[in-house]
Amino acid sequence: MFVFSPTTGLFGNSVLVRQYSNLSSYSLLFGLEAKHNHNITRTSWDQGLVKGAVASLSNSDIARQTILPSRVYCESSEKMEVDISLSPRVSSLKPSKTIAITDQATALVQAGVPVIRLAAGEPDFDTPAIIAEAGMKAIRDGYTKYTPNAGTLELRSAICHKLKEENGISYTPDQILVSNGAKQSLLQAVLAVCSPRDEVIIPAPFWVSYTEMARLADATPVILPTHISEDFLLDPKILESKLSEKSRLLVIGTPSNQAGTVYPRKLLEQIAQIVAAHPRLLVLSDETYEHIIYAPATHTSFASLPGMWERTLTVNGFSKAFAMTGWRLGYLAGPKHFVSACGKIQSQATSGACSISQKAAVAALGLGYAGGEAVATMVKAFKERRDYLVQTFGELEGVKISEPQGAFYLFLDFSSYYGTEAEGFGLIKDSSSLCRYLLDKAQVAVVPGDAFGDDTCIRISYAASLSTIQAATDSIKKAMTALKPAVAV
Repeated sequence: MFVFSPTTGLFGNSVLVRQYSNLSSYSLLFGLEAKHNHNITRTSWDQGLVKGAVASLSNSDIARQTILPSRVYCESSEKMEVDISLSPRVSSLKPSKTIAITDQATALVQAGVPVIRLAAGEPDFDTPAIIAEAGMKAIRDGYTKYTPNAGTLELRSAICHKLKEENGISYTPDQILVSNGAKQSLLQAVLAVCSPRDEVIIPAPFWVSYTEMARLADATPVILPTHISEDFLLDPKILESKLSEKSRLLVIGTPSNQAGTVYPRKLLEQIAQIVAAHPRLLVLSDETYEHIIYAPATHTSFASLPGMWERTLTVNGFSKAFAMTGWRLGYLAGPKHFVSACGKIQSQATSGACSISQKAAVAALGLGYAGGEAVATMVKAFKERRDYLVQTFGELEGVKISEPQGAFYLFLDFSSYYGTEAEGFGLIKDSSSLCRYLLDKAQVAVVPGDAFGDDTCIRISYAASLSTIQAATDSIKKAMTALKPAVAV
């Protein structure tokens, strides 16, 4: 009899085991994941060494190292190999570039490199005091037990009130599912309604997780292009041309995560008419940035359009508008049949969301229409930063801009610089190499547009102080003026 420990090996009755590993360096930043060499040389028991091939990276890449478990060998009468293969579903997933870049930029800062981080989608403000106090009171009051899987009745009732008053859509508490962040709400919705080989229709540029959520459901993401000259709004004619009997889910994000696009009501009505002609087609409406919107733009919930309530799954949350990213709380609203299915998934995955966060969320919804003064103050600061960035990059040769109407991202077309040779760096051929160049020369971390399905652009987050943004733009302009656009604009 023997006992296995993943860290110390096998012990007991003179049975020895050693775990061999592949040592691999790879870059998650720009999609240059190195191929792993599985031809690991077995070493003698006396040496106890692991030999592996370390993948080489370009000198501009920032490598993330990991030790990947390979095979376990037992010294006995017969050598045995442990199958460490992964599910094809997991193997098909791409890592999130936004998370990878943010992590790497943070690591550089901690190592003393003065990198300015404009990659993360996280407000730089503290959670409003009244919300934080509600969370602390919940702890002091001992409100630290499990809650119902769907969320507390108090919070679901408050969400129903908010959706009725602010969005013009009516729900009952049993049509609301509170989850650990809007990301969980989105994933569960996709898993609940999609079958293998169904198609999920996604306009580009898109949030990085939409396509991977479709793949997790064994569905096929179908990407519809949009253009910066049209403010990245989906053309209804393109949508109509791509729909088929396989089309199951249309994902609409407004305001959009990557470009701050806000869909006007008239355009949404045109899209709704097309959706209505396809009985199998549902709509997943991601309204996470609803309150971060700049006049004269206004928000329209897709479920509020005629005939769309029955086929729309609305997702929202508290992370962005209320600066509650770490509280991890989002919600889904929709017809009970679909919401119950999502609840079934959640009951077997995470169960109910944090009790303390739910108390804080009730306080957030109690701040007033659209978050009241606390949210308005943050939105005012975001707008000031947006205006500065639009003006500054408008002065840079060869850059195309679509002014964001919501959220806190600028999606800039730098494709005129592709094909440029940068001294001491090399060829800038796409958004990934441009972002590597900016990290190398300007020490600013931004996200390549290919992560969002549009390689012509890069995404800059302005969820940072104005002084930080000014320092970043100064560095970017200096790095870019050393180049000349390869293509006339």
